[in-house]
Amino acid sequence: MFNSLQGKYRLPSTQSTGITGQFLQVRSVDVKEALRLQTENKFFILDVRPEAEFKEAHPAGAINVQIYRLIKEWTAWDIARRAAFAFFGIFSGTEENPEFLQSVESKLPKDAKIIVACSAGGTTKPTQNLPEGQQSRSFIAAYLLVLNGYTNVYHLEGGYITGSKKACQQNLKNEARQKRGVFGLHQA
Repeated sequence: MFNSLQGKYRLPSTQSTGITGQFLQVRSVDVKEALRLQTENKFFILDVRPEAEFKEAHPAGAINVQIYRLIKEWTAWDIARRAAFAFFGIFSGTEENPEFLQSVESKLPKDAKIIVACSAGGTTKPTQNLPEGQQSRSFIAAYLLVLNGYTNVYHLEGGYITGSKKACQQNLKNEARQKRGVFGLHQA
């Protein structure tokens, strides 16, 4: 998937970036660290989910620029793509957003401190089924930003789903504490 995006987005020359064959790395942070960086160090959260998902819920101050968008055109090729998606039960097929980098550049300077986030988040941690980790929209977007000259890019590992699970677990713990009372006694 990432290789298909490389052809559509401009890759900077080694002279403009100063990168000479080094492996480009995007640093990953968990939800707790991301919130700390946002509040204490003025990081921007760049949410790359579709606009509809963003409108449902997002962190305060997050900026939405979708990396993929719904298929917009009605050419023969696009109709065939829609049919292929529908064959697999996906009735809202997506395509790469050709204005992704332009939109980000209009909202954030290249030296901005950015945490890129999506629902799933992906990970670099290997698992038995995914020995090289798992890709995600935010991972791909973070690498695109780095490849195009952004210098301070982080990635939200595990995405909002992980954050939601952790928040739910914390709420359950807090509720259990309240039921037990301060000294472990149940309050009526």
